[in-house]
Amino acid sequence: MQQLERSTSRKEGSRAGLRAAIAVAIVLSSAPVLVAAQDSSLKWSQDPATGCRFVAPASLETAPTYWTGACPAGKASGVGMLRARVGANAGYAFYGELRDGIPVIGAVDLEGGFRVGRFVAGDIGARDTEWQERHDGFETALRAARAVSAHYAGQKNAASARYYTSIAKKLETQLEGD
Repeated sequence: MQQLERSTSRKEGSRAGLRAAIAVAIVLSSAPVLVAAQDSSLKWSQDPATGCRFVAPASLETAPTYWTGACPAGKASGVGMLRARVGANAGYAFYGELRDGIPVIGAVDLEGGFRVGRFVAGDIGARDTEWQERHDGFETALRAARAVSAHYAGQKNAASARYYTSIAKKLETQLEGD
């Protein structure tokens, strides 16, 4: 009987420890977003077509920017794409995750390649990143590109769906090279 009580006590102790570790991980993973949400220097933008609000990474420059993804409560959230447009031409794009309109992690597709990492100091990949952060950035960007492709496929826009599938393949190649 005592052995059963000790075993039960150990299980309860390890469950409590696991719950505490999960709570700490959740708090730590959301800390950059909470700090960013309180940063008054962030420049908020709005999708000209939908009115969805977000903070665009600085590397997208100042062109009108459009969001493809979910927009609960009027703010871009989840995985998707921010695409700058210069007149009728597509500009740079960010593929990644946003929370309450603020980028978290992903990759910006520039002419010379990808900038990848977390959103820090107003941009993606604005600091030297460790392997794990680069990997996570590419992985998130890959999920986002696939979601954008599926979005266009759902709209019966086969050309755009194919294009974003090709972007997903480029991102997958980056992951394989890690």
